[in-house]
Amino acid sequence: MSPQGNVILVGPMGAGKTTIGKHLARLFNKQFLDLDHEIESRCGADIPWIFDVEGEQGFRQRETALLGELLKNNNIVLATGGGVVVSPDNRRLLGANGFVVYLAVGIEDLYERTRQDTRRPLLQVADRRKAIERILQERDPLYREVADLVFYSKKQSPAQVAEELADEITLAPG
Repeated sequence: MSPQGNVILVGPMGAGKTTIGKHLARLFNKQFLDLDHEIESRCGADIPWIFDVEGEQGFRQRETALLGELLKNNNIVLATGGGVVVSPDNRRLLGANGFVVYLAVGIEDLYERTRQDTRRPLLQVADRRKAIERILQERDPLYREVADLVFYSKKQSPAQVAEELADEITLAPG
């Protein structure tokens, strides 16, 4: 059975929000949207370029504006960017506009998933593992604050993870 309204995925970069979100949208017969992809599409530029030109603050302003717009939709699965929870305004928007799932992943798994990635501006540093640890330490409490469900991803295919997550969402109270 599909939950009413929106399902919103939060979690660190590399948690699988986009990949799992696409599977989840199919399972729930909902439209899938990816906040970062929508920002890139509307700006005509990729996120690393936006970070370079406007800085993180400029990117975050775009993110908040578009998040509010996308959450006016109903019956979507929305994959957010890893830093969406940094803004108190975003946390309020998330909590008020859908069922929020925190895709929790361990540091080692995040490192393995992102170690070759050149598109994540906050990970373009000498010690990527330390950056992941710092980011997760800062953001984990914020992910938990907005989450209606904390889902610990296991080493399974994205389709299997989505099926397991769909079952948990369907059984969740509220």
